Amino acid sequence: MLNRYLFTVFFSGILLAGYAQQEERRDERPATIDSIDVVRDYRPILADAVKIRRSPDMTNKREYQPKLTYNVLDKKLDITTGTKQLTIQEMPFTRMEDLTNNYVKIGAGNFGTLLGEAYFSTDQFVDTRIGGYVKHLNQKGSLEEQTFSQQQIGVFGRRIFDQITLNGELGFNRYATHFYGVVNDTLGMNMNPNPARQAFNDIYFTGELTSNFEENDPDAISYSLKADAYAYSNAFQAKENSVALGGYVNKRINAFNIGANISGDFTTVEDASYRLGNNIARLNPYIRFQGTNYNITLGANFVAEFGDSSRTNIFPSAEIDFALVPQFAHLFGGINGDVNKTSLRELSKENPWLSEDISIRNSLDRMHVFGGIKGNAGATFGYKVQAFYKRIESMPFYMNSPYSPYAFDVIYESGEDASTIVGLEGEVNVRVSETVSLGGKVNFNEFDLQNEEEAWFLPKMRIAANTRINISDKVYVDGELLFQGQTYGRVYDYPVDPMSPTMPTSRKVTIPTFVDISAGAEYRATKQIGVYIRLNNMLGTAYERYLFYPRLGLNVIGGVNFSF
Repeated sequence: MLNRYLFTVFFSGILLAGYAQQEERRDERPATIDSIDVVRDYRPILADAVKIRRSPDMTNKREYQPKLTYNVLDKKLDITTGTKQLTIQEMPFTRMEDLTNNYVKIGAGNFGTLLGEAYFSTDQFVDTRIGGYVKHLNQKGSLEEQTFSQQQIGVFGRRIFDQITLNGELGFNRYATHFYGVVNDTLGMNMNPNPARQAFNDIYFTGELTSNFEENDPDAISYSLKADAYAYSNAFQAKENSVALGGYVNKRINAFNIGANISGDFTTVEDASYRLGNNIARLNPYIRFQGTNYNITLGANFVAEFGDSSRTNIFPSAEIDFALVPQFAHLFGGINGDVNKTSLRELSKENPWLSEDISIRNSLDRMHVFGGIKGNAGATFGYKVQAFYKRIESMPFYMNSPYSPYAFDVIYESGEDASTIVGLEGEVNVRVSETVSLGGKVNFNEFDLQNEEEAWFLPKMRIAANTRINISDKVYVDGELLFQGQTYGRVYDYPVDPMSPTMPTSRKVTIPTFVDISAGAEYRATKQIGVYIRLNNMLGTAYERYLFYPRLGLNVIGGVNFSF
């Protein structure tokens, strides 16, 4: 057994000696940069995520939900640094700026021009306004008895009550001139050596009662009553008296408006050889449907004429307004008809050189169809363009009288069919800036007449424009332009012997196109005093609106105005 232990020890020693020699040889091997051997003991390491074998359960499996109650303590929080009652700081006495309701203007110029105007009003009461005005203008041209004189005087008032508003005006107008037209016969002799004087006197009254808008009841009935009256006469024997009463009533029911317009016009015309009654009654019921971007009105117009002659007509009355682009572009159109009253008052305002015993006959708009576009671009640009078509019976025209060519008769288009007018109208207003504004209007008309050769003294084209420029707080400049295309009239060739029974022969003449430019400027020296100058017909052309009656040339007026 001892031999066995010795044998075991012997072999163990041999193995240890060999291992030691192997370690020595490995240490002696030189190191290189090609490879590095790192030898360490193996130590197993587990990641933290591997250590947790169970994933958390995200579902809420709480079996008991406690009931919570809250008690809010209502306690006052005192903040001494917050707002408090303000103490009024007394201001030293200062004089308030006086508002000027009164205005006086005086001026003078060439052609013997004298101008005077005065306006007075009071606004001491919030709901009441009362005022009056006086105007005077006279001029004298270079032709024999080429004189013009105009006077106006009037008072007006306005009172606002809780439910209604009252307006009224009472006035007197006077316009005087002469038949200064120069007409020569075939030998060049003046046929009007002593121009007759003409003057028109107009006493008028107008009043209106209108309901006020009810904010608490927008569907309330709205209504209006209006009365107009005048007494008109000229220097000869012509007189015209008229009383007109009218009104409307409107009731809103949801998106509908139902209402009616009603009026009665009672007129008496008197001249040297006749006296006639020209009365017109109208009834216009309608229903209007108003949506968000459109407005439709449907109705009829019943018109009855009575007096020396009578007739009754029923016309359609329909309109539509559609907002193509709200506030910027609206399409509109409609169809209607009416009776146009022929009035001595209106005719003489347009042409003051009328003959005696002129014929009075109402014209009839058998059909009036119109349509166009209108809109605004904010407060700086507004426009309207409209085309129309009219069929008119008994259209009136002025015509030089055959035996008194310096005076005008009124003739009427006749024929089996109505005459037609096709036209285009445009209007624009532009405010370039706070100090510059522009405006203009243009009209184009094409006439198709049944009997007359031309639409006498009616232009096919007419343009009007205006501007105002505030150069500074004290300097203002304004200007106006009027362009009228050529028109036509009819003149007569008279025989040498004035007692000859031969009728004068007539022929058509052309009245040339004209342009009238006017401008003015004002300088406010103080808040109450201003100095102004006005230039009328700056081109100085003695153009004619009616045959044989040239207008004044360049007219310069200057003066001062007062505000108080």
